[in-house]
Amino acid sequence: MQAVSFPELRSVALLGAHCDDIAIGAGGALLTLCAGRPGLDVHALVLSGGSTERAAEERAALDEFCAPARVELTVLDLPDGRMPAHWDAVKDAVTALRGRVTPDLVFAPQRHDRHQDHRLLAEIVPTVFRDQPVLGYEILKWDGDLGQPAVYQELTAETAEAKADLLAKHYPSQHGRDWYTRDAFLGLARLRGVQQHTRYAEAFYVDKLALTLAASPAAPATTAPTRRAG
Repeated sequence: MQAVSFPELRSVALLGAHCDDIAIGAGGALLTLCAGRPGLDVHALVLSGGSTERAAEERAALDEFCAPARVELTVLDLPDGRMPAHWDAVKDAVTALRGRVTPDLVFAPQRHDRHQDHRLLAEIVPTVFRDQPVLGYEILKWDGDLGQPAVYQELTAETAEAKADLLAKHYPSQHGRDWYTRDAFLGLARLRGVQQHTRYAEAFYVDKLALTLAASPAAPATTAPTRRAG
């Protein structure tokens, strides 16, 4: 499978409904993406958990997941599980982020997520970030909404294990959840790896993708071989 790369990334936007959504859905991709990119700007918006222990967890987690890149984090205090009733506030928050930054890549929930908060954010993001590629991450949970993603990011064994370890380290508030376990996170990464012919992977959904198939002006023209007569 031919890979599509983003060699000139300067800015990335991360959006989550709850503290830990981003790390669960894209933690491995962030570890891979940010390694060796000290000049990368990461702008993160989380809609709930503000002024609670969860905001502190999110700050510490994203600082480590995104190291050595710079992280700007905003954590709001919208009510968990009630965000569809606060549609205007969600739209305003996403629009405000877009007004501050023009990212080269956006990570957000995917629109088929069964959690109403995730799904609302997934529906709003592409209406605001219209000119950026948006990778919709998946969040492992009890809802059983794992689907058929089309985009995969290979994770080395070290990265997959580091992601699982950082999730345990930085989100102690979630340790009581029966699905929030190291083997569950590694199990999903192994499944997505099977689908990509690698050991581990993270998977993403893309609703719309623009292609540039024209040859680069700097690339030499390719001519067809001359057929000999006779």
